[in-house]
Amino acid sequence: MTDAGHFIPPTRDDSETAIGRRAAARLRLAIPARFVSITATQACILLDISRSGARIALVSPAPCRQSGYIAIGRLEAFGMVVRSETGHGGGINAVAFDEPLAQAEVLAIRRFAENFELRERQALREQVRKWVTGEK
Repeated sequence: MTDAGHFIPPTRDDSETAIGRRAAARLRLAIPARFVSITATQACILLDISRSGARIALVSPAPCRQSGYIAIGRLEAFGMVVRSETGHGGGINAVAFDEPLAQAEVLAIRRFAENFELRERQALREQVRKWVTGEK
């Protein structure tokens, strides 16, 4: 479409906009989480998350088509492993969620991550302070 000779891009709501191969924008993180399936519960690192899925790093990646949920703080996002990559010392699973997360849930995860990073920095500073002052 044009308006007085200028291109006007079509507008879509967030649920219709594709970003690359993804249905939703990805929030890059590196926070602890858990992946719970019928075969195991294991600690993982949440690498990124969007409304439609997530990538997690695990010591023992689950096989493709394994169902389960990712627990992040108080949120549990149910889904299925759609990609499994194994490397030295672990691997990565891509999980597609059964139902898209609400934008508010993604924002809550973002706040959780920001608070987690802040708490980690404060704990590190406290450890350094104790080491410098000789406290135990």
